[in-house]
Amino acid sequence: MLKFPKTIALVALSLTATPALAEVYGLGRAALPEEISAWDLDVSPDGTGLPVGSGDALVGEEVFAEKCAICHGDFAEGVDNWPKLAGGMGTLDHEDPLKTVGSFWPYLSTTWDYVNRSMPFGEAQSLSNDEVYAIVAYILYSNDLVEDDFVLSNETFLDVEMPNQDGFIIDDRASTEYAMWTGEPCMENCKDDVKVTMRARVLDVTPDEPGDDTATLAAAEVEDTATEDAATEVEGVQTEDALDPALVKAGEKVFKKCKACHQVGEGAKNRVGPVLNGVVGNAAAMVEGFKYSKPLKAAAQEGLIWDEENLTAFLAKPKKFLKGTKMSFAGLKKDEDLAAIVAYLQSVTE
Repeated sequence: MLKFPKTIALVALSLTATPALAEVYGLGRAALPEEISAWDLDVSPDGTGLPVGSGDALVGEEVFAEKCAICHGDFAEGVDNWPKLAGGMGTLDHEDPLKTVGSFWPYLSTTWDYVNRSMPFGEAQSLSNDEVYAIVAYILYSNDLVEDDFVLSNETFLDVEMPNQDGFIIDDRASTEYAMWTGEPCMENCKDDVKVTMRARVLDVTPDEPGDDTATLAAAEVEDTATEDAATEVEGVQTEDALDPALVKAGEKVFKKCKACHQVGEGAKNRVGPVLNGVVGNAAAMVEGFKYSKPLKAAAQEGLIWDEENLTAFLAKPKKFLKGTKMSFAGLKKDEDLAAIVAYLQSVTE
């Protein structure tokens, strides 16, 4: 992996501001030390360049919600096409891996440096050192790499071990491959045959069957009516007829925070998280085809049932309820949100 001691911008600045080039082209002047230091913000994997400061995930959650969540989601799960920062553990060998800070990035310094240098979008370098430490701590917590009370600072920075730190190799293409890329380019009849190596379904943009997208839109339009009219009874919980339609509607809005990882309704599929159809009142870890975490499978073997009480406790503080869970968000804080989302999940039985 290539490593640059200074930023590209700093290199460009130094090249155009050297006395020799100034004399040749009659441009610029030598950069002053204070001007260079303004660009010299890089942080090395060994912690060199870190400023003094500190912050924990509890503070970071508040700063993240204010500064970062609009693009990256309340729980670092990503919004629309903005990057996901959490999750993806164990997916790097998959056909469509989820590359996040927790699953892919090898050095914590890369996270700190990028947040400090480039974020928030449109307001780069507006964060204090303590805010950057707190945000990075929250991202680590969202990836289940530290506890919420862990204080990240210039002194504890190297205490964090990134899961993929040994997953990179030195970039030796200059000596092993560049020679193959030189010479006259082939312009016609360059291959004996043409093969399709990837399909758009890998990007999750192709419906499985013609009309699936139309069916999904149609289902969404009648979802509220279907929720109120359905009367399928789930053992041990309320029937859908007994659910408060207003509470279900409120829960549907809360569920938007979950959509990056979970799907519900007809045609739902496992994504980063399992399908949640019929989850309320059923045994844990029962969705076919989903690879559950070892702690959740162990809890299921001990008889964990997702009744209202357990599900509410889990959604309030996932990592406290089940240590080692792959759920990558801190939990819902408001009692009304918890009641609403449980009611909504009760309404989605298939």
